[in-house]
Formats: sequence, structure tokens, C-alpha cells
Amino acid sequence: MAGHGITEVNDATFEQEVLKSNEPVLVDFWAAWCGPCRALAPIVDEVATAYEGKLKVMKMDVDRNASTPARYGIRGIPALLLFKGGKVAEQIVGYVPKETIDKSVAKVLAATVA
Repeated sequence: MAGHGITEVNDATFEQEVLKSNEPVLVDFWAAWCGPCRALAPIVDEVATAYEGKLKVMKMDVDRNASTPARYGIRGIPALLLFKGGKVAEQIVGYVPKETIDKSVAKVLAATVA
């Protein structure tokens, strides 16, 4: 279900791919059975395209990976977590318009420049 510029991440690769990343990372916690997750997927694809080179975008299937969602207290999906420097910088839960995601990404990227 990962689209252009989006990588699947799992419990085993999460630390290397997300926490140790030199650039901010947006992780989309989702599941195949989740309608709002499927509705949000094209928006996440647009975000990945719009911020290519500035932001890594990854997806994690919560049904196949239990420990990472548990570690970050993911109870509702879709959940988008923006990581910067190995820490959660922003968190968005539920289906939201692209503008909401753009605002969070812009905030995190602006903090990167400063």
C-alpha cells in the first residue's frame, strides 16, 4: 500500500529508518481494514511527493507490527507521527485534510532550518 516515495517500515527497521534518520520522518500508522486509513493514503502520497528530499514518509501496518505502535501509544488509526531527531515532534490522529498535515510538516521543517 506504500506509494511513490513512501517506504514500509516495521518493528525491526523502525529505529534505523526513523529514529536515526538525519531528516524528519512522517510515519503513517495504518491497517488494511481501516477505511479512514485508505481515505488518507492519497493525501499521504501527495505529502510524500510535495516534500521529497526534505521529509521521509513511511507507513507502518499496525496489524503486522505491535511493539512500535504500543511504544508510541497508538490507539486510534490512522495516526501520523512526525519524528525529528529521534523524537515525536507532531502527532495527528484520524482522517484530516492535507492542509492540516502540511501545517505540521511546515512547523517541523521550519524548526529544522532554525
